[in-house]
Amino acid sequence: MADQAKRQLLGRERESGELERLLREVRGGRSRVLVVRGEAGVGKSALLDQLAGLAGQLQVVRAAGVEAEAEFAYSALQRLCAPLLDRLERLPEVQRDALRVAFGLSGGAAPEMLLVGMAVLGLFAEAAADAPLVCLVDDAQWLDLMSQRILAFVGRRLDAESVALVFAERAVDGTGDEGFAGLPDLVLRGLGDAEARALLDSVLPGPVDARVRDRIVAETGGNPLALLELPRGLSPAELAFGFGGPGAGPLATRVEDGFRRRVQALPADTRALLLVAAVEPVGDGPLLWDALRFLGVGPEAAAPAGELITVGAAVRFRHPLVRSAVWRGADATALRAAHRALAEATDGGRDPDRRAWHRAHAALGPDEEVAVELECSADRALARGGRAAAASFLERAAALTPDPKGRARRALAAADAYLTAGLTARVPDLLAAAETGALDPLQQAHVHRLRARVAALAGPELGVVRPLLDAADRLGALDPAAARETALMAFGAAIWAGRHDDGALRQVAGAARALPPGDEPAGVLLRALAAWTTDGPAAAHSLLARALRAVPDIDDPALLWAAANAAAELGDLGAWLDVTERAVRSARTTGALSILSTALPHRAAALGFAGRLAETRELLAGATAVENGAGLAMRLAATAGIGAYQGRERPALAAIGAAEREGERCGLGRLTAIAAWARAVLHNGLGNYPLALEAALRGAEYQDLAVHHWTCGELVEAAVRAGDPAAAAGARERLADWGRAGTPWALGARAVAEALAGPPEQAEDRYREAVGHFGAGGLGVFEARARLLFGEWLRRQNRRALARDELRAAYEEFARMGQEAFAERARRELLATGETVRKRAVGGPELTPQEAQIARLAAAGHPNAEIGAQLFLSPRTVEWHLRKVFGKLGITNRREIEGALASR
Repeated sequence: MADQAKRQLLGRERESGELERLLREVRGGRSRVLVVRGEAGVGKSALLDQLAGLAGQLQVVRAAGVEAEAEFAYSALQRLCAPLLDRLERLPEVQRDALRVAFGLSGGAAPEMLLVGMAVLGLFAEAAADAPLVCLVDDAQWLDLMSQRILAFVGRRLDAESVALVFAERAVDGTGDEGFAGLPDLVLRGLGDAEARALLDSVLPGPVDARVRDRIVAETGGNPLALLELPRGLSPAELAFGFGGPGAGPLATRVEDGFRRRVQALPADTRALLLVAAVEPVGDGPLLWDALRFLGVGPEAAAPAGELITVGAAVRFRHPLVRSAVWRGADATALRAAHRALAEATDGGRDPDRRAWHRAHAALGPDEEVAVELECSADRALARGGRAAAASFLERAAALTPDPKGRARRALAAADAYLTAGLTARVPDLLAAAETGALDPLQQAHVHRLRARVAALAGPELGVVRPLLDAADRLGALDPAAARETALMAFGAAIWAGRHDDGALRQVAGAARALPPGDEPAGVLLRALAAWTTDGPAAAHSLLARALRAVPDIDDPALLWAAANAAAELGDLGAWLDVTERAVRSARTTGALSILSTALPHRAAALGFAGRLAETRELLAGATAVENGAGLAMRLAATAGIGAYQGRERPALAAIGAAEREGERCGLGRLTAIAAWARAVLHNGLGNYPLALEAALRGAEYQDLAVHHWTCGELVEAAVRAGDPAAAAGARERLADWGRAGTPWALGARAVAEALAGPPEQAEDRYREAVGHFGAGGLGVFEARARLLFGEWLRRQNRRALARDELRAAYEEFARMGQEAFAERARRELLATGETVRKRAVGGPELTPQEAQIARLAAAGHPNAEIGAQLFLSPRTVEWHLRKVFGKLGITNRREIEGALASR
């Protein structure tokens, strides 16, 4: 069977070999993920068919993205998982319930995206426990957003489950959708000249001049579908001129035009059958025939279309371009009739959303009844976690609303949903549509607010503050809570502008204080930031702490930004981690890209200060796929800071330089400040204290929220080592003020400053105090740095034994966290104490970071299912990693893990 499958694909020996290797690994117990990328017609679907044939007795499940169904959350994922749902009962109850709600099989709270992802991962693993599983997803570029995210999540975590997950994705020049960025790919190009000529000869109606054949092959680029389809129905004269000569349009369009000509030549009933099948995205055979009965079309209509479509229990077009040709070639009247027939055939009780969608496309004009149905569909989409889908339903509902007031209300709701989902391209048109209706003053104010928010999400550049304040002013008496939220976003823009717009902060503070006060989180955060601006940081500490205690799950970018920075300003790392964890969870639950874009780099920064650098790199890599303008700035900031702490000079300077350039280009003073702080961190780690001092002095010229404290900490160390006691004293005073916040970070930073630049007789007590505070606050980076400074001080006091204890602890922590420059600095100090130091491979022991995590959790008594849930892995992958851990540690069971780890 494998030989037969290989013979079917001319010129694809290399690709066939790759598929065979993939299946060998899956049969051997490993999992493989592959994204097959290429232009339309190049043979991606044929490769998936070949893979299904090569799979033999393995389980094979398939689904495809359908352009017409991209608005339905989880639709493609549900089709892929449908044959596996008999294993649903094997999953943990919480995962089982999440998947049922996501698929609309039962009611319940909107499920978290991570939970749905873990459920799908578990479902695949459970199915593969019976026999290796091959999952094939065609036309991945048309997957609905939630299916794409879930499958990308699963693809990044498959490891040892005996699962193959293979996507076919239309791409140009080998590039595909960012949702699958970073996954292994196979770029499919046109056939070689010899194979292309052979394929062309198989369909040419007669002899053709060799030069014409060469031209046809060149024009098609060896695209198999083009070679097969373009010559059909063309006269010898047309063939002689290479399908009509140059400039005939893109290849995919020309192939589609060829299909369209073939469709137009078919009988009217056959064209109706093809059109209903093209409009019906699921490929449901019985539903197709039910709909055709409403049009008076019988089964005999299928025969003339046998080369274009297969009609049975499932309906499948020969190629997606056939569907496109049918759909785009139909006139508006025929399209409405097809949708009307499908609406009549669709059970409104079982599938109300698709029925409403078909009714909407069948409507000749405004129809309030259909608009109401679509609004209900939007509510159901939100309940399942599909915010983007809800926005699409609302947009269509607005277009069908006859009443100008209702149309404006729905258009505003759609714009708001698109904005929250991070899909801002449709927002301006929807706002313009809303303004053609009869807007009341509150709605007009919300239009201004949404426009300002779109500008702010595009990037926190100069010029954003004033529109946000204008919107807040308009809302002040009409919707005070929305006015405060908008003013809070203006604060965020002003803080990003920083030194490049010095007066903006005070302007926002004044406007904020003119608004009616509120006790909700946004209102308290607003008062705290106003106090921080006008009265100084110490005056804002209690308000910031109060606001953090009241912050719920984050569903607004301004609230996320303010809460994360409030925690950083206070030095409350625990709150920072908690806020960002909940923000990421909430964003992934609702599909809110505008939140996720900033939540991921915020969380990465917090994890970096906790010393969890390996996790930060994964988060920052994930952030690139979803970021907007504001997310880009935050990712550049986090990348610069993480690079500085890793201590590899050239890549760190490149990351810092990128942040500096973006800060200057966009007028983001905060990004400039973060870049200066990162330079100071890097050079302090490398021992280049004059350069560290220069960078820290530049960064400290302006009091940026939170960043100012970090910079002062670097400034004290650099100034003391570079011999600038005045600069050290100034920074020490500012850190003394920060210590009044009373958090472990602030207290530890104050203690380090006192140890470095305070009375020498108090240095030892202050160092020990700093180590204790940082340890209590989970600030692994600063605890290790405090031990390094303490050890250096002890060595200079000739207390070598104690110095070695602190320096050894610092060195081990730096090496474990992957901080190369600080680790080398600690190693040099250890050598100076007379200790022989075996240079460790920085970044970890023989166990990988993931293996080490699994080992620690297993040693603590957690079963595989719990470990998998914590680390987003399947239990089978956890078991596979544990076997590797046992081999590396030389043990045979879990009871021995703790002792083996301790002895390393």
